Amino acid sequence: MVSTHWLACLPLGRRGQVPHGANLLDAARSLGVELESICGGRQTCGKCQIIVEEGYFPKHDLTSTAAHLSPVGEHASAHPLPGRRLACACVVAGDLLITVPEESQARKQIITKTAGERVISIQPAVRQVYLEIPAATLEAEGGRGDWERLQAGLVGEWQLAGLRPDPLMLPTLQAALRDRRAVLPADRRGLTVTIWNDSEVLRVQPGYAEGVYGLAVDVGSTTVAAHLCDLRTGAVVATEAMMNPQLRYGEDLMSRVSYAMLEPQGVARLHRAIIQAVNDLARKAADRAGLASSDVLDIVLVGNPVMHHLLLGIDPVELGGSPFALAVAGPLDLKARDLGLKLHPAARVHLLPCIAGHVGADNLAVQLAEAPHLQDERLLVVDVGTNAEIVLGNRRQVYCASSPTGPAFEGAQITHGQRAAPGAIERVRIDPLTLLPRCRLIGADDWLDPDHPEARAPLATGICGSGIIEGVAEMYLAGIIDADGRFAEAAASRSPRVRFPERTGEYVLVPAGASATGRDIVITQSDVRAVQLAKAALYAGVKLLLARAGYAQVDRVVLAGSFGATISPFHAMVLGLIPDCALDRVTAVGNAAGDGARIALLNSEQRREAARLAHWVQHVQTALADDFQAEFVAALALPHARDAFPHLADRLPARPASEIRHSRRRRAALADQP
Repeated sequence: MVSTHWLACLPLGRRGQVPHGANLLDAARSLGVELESICGGRQTCGKCQIIVEEGYFPKHDLTSTAAHLSPVGEHASAHPLPGRRLACACVVAGDLLITVPEESQARKQIITKTAGERVISIQPAVRQVYLEIPAATLEAEGGRGDWERLQAGLVGEWQLAGLRPDPLMLPTLQAALRDRRAVLPADRRGLTVTIWNDSEVLRVQPGYAEGVYGLAVDVGSTTVAAHLCDLRTGAVVATEAMMNPQLRYGEDLMSRVSYAMLEPQGVARLHRAIIQAVNDLARKAADRAGLASSDVLDIVLVGNPVMHHLLLGIDPVELGGSPFALAVAGPLDLKARDLGLKLHPAARVHLLPCIAGHVGADNLAVQLAEAPHLQDERLLVVDVGTNAEIVLGNRRQVYCASSPTGPAFEGAQITHGQRAAPGAIERVRIDPLTLLPRCRLIGADDWLDPDHPEARAPLATGICGSGIIEGVAEMYLAGIIDADGRFAEAAASRSPRVRFPERTGEYVLVPAGASATGRDIVITQSDVRAVQLAKAALYAGVKLLLARAGYAQVDRVVLAGSFGATISPFHAMVLGLIPDCALDRVTAVGNAAGDGARIALLNSEQRREAARLAHWVQHVQTALADDFQAEFVAALALPHARDAFPHLADRLPARPASEIRHSRRRRAALADQP
């Protein structure tokens, strides 16, 4: 009998068992992970490079080491960079966690983190001023240096008093004054001075110069996005995004907190990983815009409290349990160099404040972008991710909470789940009569009929977050699963796609012939359960905020985040992910946290507004709420409250009273299960 080993592949998040001695390139492909291999595995092109992650990874429950691959052969080191292997030139000899670099991915990760259209008043913290100062002479007043003459000029021409120098600027001052590129009389010198917050001089340039840039970065637990902005015009000159490299240490926040607790160097590794990611994004964005990282003089960072602390190199252990104490909650202004950021040597960093132990700077950034505190209508903003951030209210009062949805909405913990990439199923429709599905794949122009795939149609690699949402909702609408999420045995007699291989059921979404892995892509009972638990946690958090605010309903729902931009509002309501609201009043706004970071970058007054909101907004602690468990149990059903959906009545299955009573008992039992 052939033994098997676990293979986990980042950043796509695919995981499965592969035979001992399997070629790593073939093994990865069997899990739906496509690596570049122009030479067809002949060890000549060097494209299928991978990185073996070392150590024990609790999230995957495996120990990975380079020794679990066959030794380096004569071809294996011909092309890879140091620390990498060619997947085609080694075989699996033990459990492995590998990272597939972006350049080695045949199906590049799709990260929808583009900048939204926002009206922003440009008042940056970092700006440039031009002035002319007298050249040094023998007759000049003794005791005055070039810095003092510059100070006097800034007061005289720009009324900027009390400025202090960044220590790394001072060595460049006299060289800038000696540069005679500006056409001026011999007794005058022209300088362009870059100033932070009208209090500190960061840079001096000879003559007249234009060009000061800043970076707005949304540090999500799954993805990191950076917008490079012209601080004079507010224009976004480049946007770059990547998967958070901390994923190798855990897909959700608590896994990373555990890693930081259990590993002696855990905090340092997590800190280095995210700082390196920000540096890489800054470099790539600058390259795209024809600039250098050293042109960036201001950066705004937002993230949830765990990301916030790890950016600062702070152990997040206190955030892992009650009372969820923050090491620092208020806004911070720091030197970029002190964090290890490789920007301009004098660049400044601003971190928006955190509201509570589970509601961080990213939530405040969303509030800056959507501004519920400036509106009359009752607005619900849901930023759906590994940890759902919820904001509810209007100009009278705003409430916020965090709900632990887990990574199911991003394709993790799903049997054939994966992150968004070409080939992933992102749309699902199921005929309620025949139970035959149609799927739409990322990167495909048309819907795929899995039973009649065209000869050149792309093959499905797995199911991403929006696909699993629509899949489960469509299964409910077609009667494949009941309101409790259980597979209906009667559905198996209607279609061979519904089957019970063991005690629980599964639905074949894509047969093996249309699958890139050569195996059926299915939605199982455990997948439905994972979605139910995730959506119930989110909706229970919403219900707590509704009760605290005294609202019976909301006027408008905003879905924020890259996941929120891709899910169908109709299927979200069918599933019970969001409360009842007219469908035309449900909108997706994309990366609102990134937009809020950009607003804070371009307008220093909005940084002060964020600090005010952090104290004014009322935080609701879901973990301590007495009625959270009751709301959670009630929200497990599909949907959570059928009577609240009159506009969906023509598509929702009828439910007899006996079933409703039975459902309540089932949901209570379900909530008690892990």
